Amino acid sequence: MSEPKNAFINDKIFINEAKLSDLQTIQQIAEETWPVAYGNILSAAQLRYMLDKMYSIASLEQQLQNGHHFLLASIKHVPAGFASYTFDPEIITLTKLQKLYVLPQQQGKNVGKNLLTEIVHRVKLREKQQLNLNVNRANPAVNFYRKFGFEIVYSEDIAIGNGYFMNDYVMALKL
Repeated sequence: MSEPKNAFINDKIFINEAKLSDLQTIQQIAEETWPVAYGNILSAAQLRYMLDKMYSIASLEQQLQNGHHFLLASIKHVPAGFASYTFDPEIITLTKLQKLYVLPQQQGKNVGKNLLTEIVHRVKLREKQQLNLNVNRANPAVNFYRKFGFEIVYSEDIAIGNGYFMNDYVMALKL
């Protein structure tokens, strides 16, 4: 079953499946959101390392080729945020939320909530039973996910190269 390509959330928010031509927009959103989201958590060097590693156009293209579904949210045709998710090929009941970022000036307008709601809708269409995510343990987004119904399952520290680690919670939402 294929996922819907576009979703009108309301008269202001529009969510569409991102294409290759949208990757530069996704990269720009990441460049604007990461310093705000992680500036007090990560060193400037680690922040730059992670952005270069995960949000170069080549990396985003590879993610698309490897099964990431990217959604791009817009408010009145202006990009506001994005999310991505993957279906786990080994655990057929599981889907992983890979990314969810909303531009700082668009936060508080339900963009993140609507992106996540759209992903849950698409995951349910595929009859998946759980949505997992990783979030930095010091990131206030932990509370956003809790309000949405996610629960902390465990903590993990993931080596990402250059001596850096992601210090995350793994959170799960039963569907």
